[in-house]
Amino acid sequence: MNTLSTDHQPVIDVHAHVLIPALQQAVAEGDPEGFAALQALEVLRNGPESMAASGAMIKERWQQLTDLDRRLADMDTQGVDVQLVSPSPSHFYYFAGAELALTLAKQANEAVRELVDRAPDRLNGLGLVPLQHPHLMVEALEHAVKECGLPGVEIGSFAGTPGDAERTTVELSDPRLEPFWSRAEELGALVFLHPFGCSLDERLDRFYLANTVSQPAENAVALSHLIFSGVLDRYPQLQVLAAHGGGYLPTTIGRSDHAWKVRPEARRCAEPPSSYLQRIYFDSLVHHPRELRALIEAAGPSQVMLGSDYPFDMGSDHPVDEVYAAGLPETDASRVLAGNAARLGITSAAALTARPTA
Repeated sequence: MNTLSTDHQPVIDVHAHVLIPALQQAVAEGDPEGFAALQALEVLRNGPESMAASGAMIKERWQQLTDLDRRLADMDTQGVDVQLVSPSPSHFYYFAGAELALTLAKQANEAVRELVDRAPDRLNGLGLVPLQHPHLMVEALEHAVKECGLPGVEIGSFAGTPGDAERTTVELSDPRLEPFWSRAEELGALVFLHPFGCSLDERLDRFYLANTVSQPAENAVALSHLIFSGVLDRYPQLQVLAAHGGGYLPTTIGRSDHAWKVRPEARRCAEPPSSYLQRIYFDSLVHHPRELRALIEAAGPSQVMLGSDYPFDMGSDHPVDEVYAAGLPETDASRVLAGNAARLGITSAAALTARPTA
């Protein structure tokens, strides 16, 4: 394994997941019709071949998703000192009604806290908020941060079903999210943007396009909603971390800048869109040294942190080695592996001695 000085700071993986079987059972019992509809939508979006392959993958990696000892052993093998663990995005359950959704979010927050408490020197965690019910998001955020002591929460790229007259789609530019962004900024909470599902639906139902295309596309759409709507102008201290290197946006941002210059409807943000990349954090999970170098060039070496998507097959089994493979300057590699997360206040639960109480 490669070694590199990180100024005695722990190597921190900010993108790792846990499966919470009790949460799935709770939603299946609480809203069986909604849960069945979600499963049907997943079949539509992924197609039968990908659904079968994903089922086999989850079965193969079940221990990694649920067993703490296996997780810690894998972290040792990877050279990772600390994981920031978030629920599998399959636990978003954005179809759930208000009462059930808030219950599920709090149950997820508590489950992550319980996991972290079993290895506080190696883990920290993120909770959930019900994005489909903006009026409940602050309560769930405060539960995660203030009651459960987690450093932040994980959200999807949108909630709802576009075109469904009975459900209103919630984009990250939705004005109803303003209290959530404001409170997250006040609390110093990290908001981890992780897409799950894509509104292109059955257009991506083969060749695993439902992941390889949809995830980077959804990241780009969601981040564009945040940037162009001026959310990052109104909340300049908001800490947003984008999974999968921010998808397509960071390395194709020139088109957004051009639109900002020539289209009046694209001038809702104060500065060119590319300038906001230096205000957003990104994980390193881009799967190619050239793309990692391009991400760092676009966003700056202070904005990228190690991410593995542990333990899913579209993640990396050797995330630290992949950072080294990019041939970054030593100072930049050290920032990605340890320094940026430490500067942001992301570390193990044991090392995190205080949280803002605003």
